[in-house]
Parts: sequence; structure tokens; C-alpha cells
Amino acid sequence: MGEQAMVVMTTVDSEALARSLGERLLKARLAGCVQEIRIASRYRWEGAVQCDAEILLLVKTSKASAAAAMHCIERHHSYEVPEILAVPVTDGLPAYLQWLARESAGPQSA
Repeated sequence: MGEQAMVVMTTVDSEALARSLGERLLKARLAGCVQEIRIASRYRWEGAVQCDAEILLLVKTSKASAAAAMHCIERHHSYEVPEILAVPVTDGLPAYLQWLARESAGPQSA
């Protein structure tokens, strides 16, 4: 069951964008949970080392919805080249993984 869950990670530079992306993913049922964690990111960009305050979004989703979630993030992200990584979940509490599969099953037909 765990192999059907994914964690998609991205970083953003504002609380407004974090909130907007999280709400968009949840409303579209592309995520069951989106966590926001304030971090300091050090990275190389255009030949120089940078250090910026960012918000890390951990998007809990199903394997079936991961590609759509990543596309949604890319489409609505403010960065020229946003970090978007998907990591498979190999194990977890079965009840949580079942809930996650239900909540991130994509748009529901009426």
C-alpha cells in the first residue's frame, strides 16, 4: 500500500504563495495534506551562492495524482525554475495511507 503514496516537495518565497498552492492542491483533490515549514535555503543560482528564507511545502498525495500535483505546482509557481521533487513513500500507517489515497484521488465526478 505504501508504494501508492508520494510526497511532493517544493519551496516558495511567500506565505501567500504557500497558502495559494496548498489550497489549490487540496481543492483539486491532488493532495490529502500540505504542510508548510519555514526554512533557510542555500543554493547556487546563476553562478553565485544564495541564501534565502523560504517555505518548504510537503504535499502528501497518491502516486496516481503526483504528476498532476507537480504540473499544478509548476503552472502556479513564481520561480523561473522551481524545486519540485517527488519521493515515493515505502511504508506507513495503513489507515493513514488509505485516507491519503481517498483524499488525493483527483477531481470527483458529481
